[in-house]
Amino acid sequence: MGHLRYENPWWQTKAINSDIQKLPRRLYIHQLLPIVKNRDLKRAVVLMGGHRVGKTVLLHHVIHALLSVAIPAKNILYVGLNNPIYTSIGLEELFQLGGKASGAKTDPLFVFFDEIQYLKDWERHLKIMVDSYPQVKFIVSGSAAAALKIKSTESGAGRFTEFMLPPLTFQEFLTLQHKEDLISLENEAFKVTDIKELNGQFLNYINFGGYPEVIFSETIRENMSKYIKGDIIDKVLLRDLPSLYGIRDVQEMNRFFAYLAYNTGKEFSLERISQESGIEKNIIKNILNI
Repeated sequence: MGHLRYENPWWQTKAINSDIQKLPRRLYIHQLLPIVKNRDLKRAVVLMGGHRVGKTVLLHHVIHALLSVAIPAKNILYVGLNNPIYTSIGLEELFQLGGKASGAKTDPLFVFFDEIQYLKDWERHLKIMVDSYPQVKFIVSGSAAAALKIKSTESGAGRFTEFMLPPLTFQEFLTLQHKEDLISLENEAFKVTDIKELNGQFLNYINFGGYPEVIFSETIRENMSKYIKGDIIDKVLLRDLPSLYGIRDVQEMNRFFAYLAYNTGKEFSLERISQESGIEKNIIKNILNI
């Protein structure tokens, strides 16, 4: 329970971590927050999106917003399930442990499970919890968006509300840098105040703009290929997909996706891929069926 208290500093301070609090809000919070606050709809919220698009920060900003409207701090539980100490603990047990650690005794209750894809059969357990605890609003997130959507659709019909968080839009890219005034809407028409600056920002957006932390890190921008490979591609190809779909031959899958990346837009067949990549056809079929 000690780590739960560490992850939920607002139980003591009545505020989220100051470093996260200082980070700019994604515009999608204005769409997500009303869904979270709507407790009349007895559904869990499933926040989906790729690695590094800002899901965890967005969840903490939602928690900050709940605290600001006088939701009792101890009635908000956050659990980051990518921590291996939670691997062998079920959702309901975590919920009960969180309740004991916080001392929450009254409604409303908001429970956040971050990176839920790390728990086996999470969708079945979450559906049961939605039915068992109608007074609780469950909000979960996951980076393996495709897998989450499939499981959410199959098991959570009528119990889950899906919310997709994409990489930054160009509007968000400008807003996070306080340059949103480069484009304005006047008389139902868009007006550009500085076309040269806007074009320069759009070029930066194409090169760096999909991931929030890239905007504020010169170090990352200087080596984008390393960042994309290490923090995004490798985590998806070498960790998430193998663990979610039981793929044993990780390197063959890596070779397959590398082949696709270098042959984007071309027509192909199993025979051609097998010949040119050196990967056996049955392995390719298994990968395509994940």
